[in-house]
Amino acid sequence: MRIVIYSMLLLLMAIQYPLWLGKGGWLKVYEMERQLELQEAKNGALSLRNAKLSGDVKDLKEGTRAIEERARVEHGMIKDGEFFVQILPNEKPQQPATIKQ
Repeated sequence: MRIVIYSMLLLLMAIQYPLWLGKGGWLKVYEMERQLELQEAKNGALSLRNAKLSGDVKDLKEGTRAIEERARVEHGMIKDGEFFVQILPNEKPQQPATIKQ
């Protein structure tokens, strides 16, 4: 009778191995689901970036405001009749350290 019980337990463990550790086992499925979530998050961030870039491209093709803005910021260009004024921050000059004797 013990041989039957032990053989049944051995068969049960043999059946459980592929379920837990096999090619389509629960551990592999869990790992794949985790990788899928990470990839979906990465894809979401990239699609947001693509939407922003698409908006920039559309703005550059259709309007002149984006072109003017980029020319001003990136190249320091100004229109005819405009003046460039640069305001520097008010910095206090440092006083030399005095030595006490």
